Amino acid sequence: MKHYKALQRILILAVLSVFSCNDYLDIVPDRTQELSLLFNRKETAFNALANCYHFLPQNDGVYSTYVLASDELTTPLAKETNAIKFMKGEQSVSDPKLSLWSGYNATGRGQGSLWQGIRSCNILVDNIDLVIDMNQQEKNEWKAEAEFLKAYYHYLLLINYGPIPIVDVNIPISASDEEVRVNRQPVDDVVAYIIETIDDAITNLPTRFTGSNDMGRVDQVIAKAIKSRVLLFSASPLFNGNSEFYSGFLNQQGNTFFNLNYDAQKWQLAAEAAQEAIDAALDQGISLYQYSGDVPTFDTFNYINPFVQSQYDYRHTVTDPWNSELIWGNSSPVSSWWKLQAGSLMKSPSSSAVEAAWQWIAPTLRMAELYYTKNGLPIENDLTFDYSNRYDVTPISFMQRYVAQYGQRTAILNLEREPRFYASLAFDRGLGRSWGELWNLKMRKGEAHGRFANTSDYLTTGYGLKKMVHQDSEGDAYNKIIDYPFPIIRLGELYLNLAEALNEANGPSQMVYDALNMVRSRAGIPSVEEVWSDASLTSDPGRHTSQDGLRDIIRQERLIELSFEGHRYNDIRRWKLAHEYFSTPVRGWSVDEETEANYYNIIDVGVRSFNSPRDYLHPIKFNELTINPNLIQNPGW
Repeated sequence: MKHYKALQRILILAVLSVFSCNDYLDIVPDRTQELSLLFNRKETAFNALANCYHFLPQNDGVYSTYVLASDELTTPLAKETNAIKFMKGEQSVSDPKLSLWSGYNATGRGQGSLWQGIRSCNILVDNIDLVIDMNQQEKNEWKAEAEFLKAYYHYLLLINYGPIPIVDVNIPISASDEEVRVNRQPVDDVVAYIIETIDDAITNLPTRFTGSNDMGRVDQVIAKAIKSRVLLFSASPLFNGNSEFYSGFLNQQGNTFFNLNYDAQKWQLAAEAAQEAIDAALDQGISLYQYSGDVPTFDTFNYINPFVQSQYDYRHTVTDPWNSELIWGNSSPVSSWWKLQAGSLMKSPSSSAVEAAWQWIAPTLRMAELYYTKNGLPIENDLTFDYSNRYDVTPISFMQRYVAQYGQRTAILNLEREPRFYASLAFDRGLGRSWGELWNLKMRKGEAHGRFANTSDYLTTGYGLKKMVHQDSEGDAYNKIIDYPFPIIRLGELYLNLAEALNEANGPSQMVYDALNMVRSRAGIPSVEEVWSDASLTSDPGRHTSQDGLRDIIRQERLIELSFEGHRYNDIRRWKLAHEYFSTPVRGWSVDEETEANYYNIIDVGVRSFNSPRDYLHPIKFNELTINPNLIQNPGW
């Protein structure tokens, strides 16, 4: 656990929020004496570096996370978060929810405006050379960290708002009104600025931070990994030749903010960046995670089964702190209150104390249907899977005892699935590794893990979330939660970035298959070529040999591998598929029913609303437009 405290020394100082102001305009404060004191010594200058990191979004916070955006998770009505509310169509220009542009308040911890974060970075870059007890190399490294974070904050604003102002330097206090009223810049110009800034930062960043006191600080491996993600987004349909949505989105001079002509070369650039990032990671010993810890007593014999081993590999990929696969994690010292892990942690029937076990963040039925069969195929394409009767109930066989309770009955949908399904989802009559124990899950109303009368703490879809919960976390007290840095980017994503970019640039190839199979092998499923070439297994043999078919395979692999880590919302938007995914009801089992016959019925448990193309970009708060008339609101808002 000592590694989790690594960046705490930096971030705990960030409560100072140096030189913040109420709007996003980056004006240099007239506080010369304060600046000179702040940048007099290394110890005080560290506060300025801390403030740069302080603005990293907290995706482990229940009320401040985009993980709950999209259609993969839901909560009971009484527990709805801001992300779920805006996915229901409750977003507004008067008070935008989860606004990275203006910042927002949230239970547990809110989010400062990323323009304030950019200002903090510019302050450090402009003043770090004043410090008298640092050598030039160290000053250059701190500058590079701030420059990278500045680029990263521009990127986060870009993917939410599209064209944004480029704020590379702070505006002096003497600036005229017109100089202060910055303009939004074309998307391609913003991307070029981000990439150039990251490249410049890489030249001065350390190759890799390895000390326990530096975990979470930006280095070359992190910078190259994020560069890969930026270029992948830039090449994607939402940002690359999107004349369908944005041909009429113009600046004051009548020029388009979005490029209207598709550029295939962008995919090649994304592929090269992904390969460079993978090479840099591998050179520093980063590798796809495999569990090597002690096996709990309750799994001594189960763990002999490779299927169980694969479950341990995948689940601990996220929850094992600072493990071999993590490239960049956010280790902000937020208290254990209001965290995604606590909201997902199921309650123990044997414990009267449930302080840190809320049991109300639930995966949707759509996610239960997303995962592959045990053969590594979509459930609708696997000829051995009874897809048409998947909601029917069937006895659990002796051979299925490693994933469910032998002799009990559950839905066909819950059986004969891949290891990632069982590592990620809890279901009725399945097995749950939680509170350091192995549970026989009973999730119908009134049962040990089901809904009880007069409580809003329940899994409204009938599925629980295992993946983001450490299996040794205990929910009777917050100090028994196993903390881990929420993953910002890990090696598995880079292989998926490479596969997608290569396929879009050049079509199917062995390089694409190899990248996908790196992820699939760790997941415990067969290779792409093996299963998609077998006419006795798949209803669509050869799908992987066409660019369109392989694109579908890559996208599903990505949605599975990175599920619940905060990627789905942005991935589906960048593919221009959000109007298909995010405008249908949220579905689940009938969890208010006690009998098997009534429980295993599919019902609507929530709504999603997506107004296309308006909701592909977030609204700028109305007050910001009043402050700066040069800004142009996003289309539809």
